[in-house]
Amino acid sequence: MSVKPNPLTTPAVLFVCLGNICRSPLAEAAFRVEVEKSGLAVAVDSAGTGDWHIGRAPDTRAQAVAQRNGLDISGYRARQVTADDFRRFTHVIALDESNLTNLRALMPADGIAELSLLLDHVAGREGQPVADPYYGDEAGFDITWADVTEGARALAARLARGA
Repeated sequence: MSVKPNPLTTPAVLFVCLGNICRSPLAEAAFRVEVEKSGLAVAVDSAGTGDWHIGRAPDTRAQAVAQRNGLDISGYRARQVTADDFRRFTHVIALDESNLTNLRALMPADGIAELSLLLDHVAGREGQPVADPYYGDEAGFDITWADVTEGARALAARLARGA
C-alpha cells in the first residue's frame, strides 16, 4: 500500500510486530473495522521488523481468527518496516516492547511518527504486549484477536477525539 498522507490533516497508522504474519495484520484488520465504524479518514497498514516472511500471506491461524470475526485478510502480504515509514505514518504502533525498541533504533532523525505500544492506548493496559500466538495453538490467536480489538477500539477513539 502506498500511503502518502499529509501528516497535518490525515492520520496514518502502521502496526508492527516481528514477522508481519500474526499480530500486526490482525491489528491492521481490527483497526480498519474501528475506523470504518467511526467514519475516520485514516490510512492503515502493517509491517514487521524482521524480513523472514516478506511477501507471504498472514499465518493461516491468523486468517482463520479474522474469518471467524467476519474479515478476510488473505490478501495481506508481509513487508518489512522501512525508514520512509517513519515519515509517511503519523503513528507507528508496536505490538510488544522488543519491537518498540527496534523501532526506536530504526527511526530516522526526520521521522514524524509517534511511537507507542498498541495496548498503551487502553486504560490500565499501558506497557503490556499483545499476546504473541505464533508458537502456540489456535486458541492463542483468539487471545491475540481480543487484544488487538481492544487496542484498535481505544486507538480509534483517541484519534476521533483528535488526541
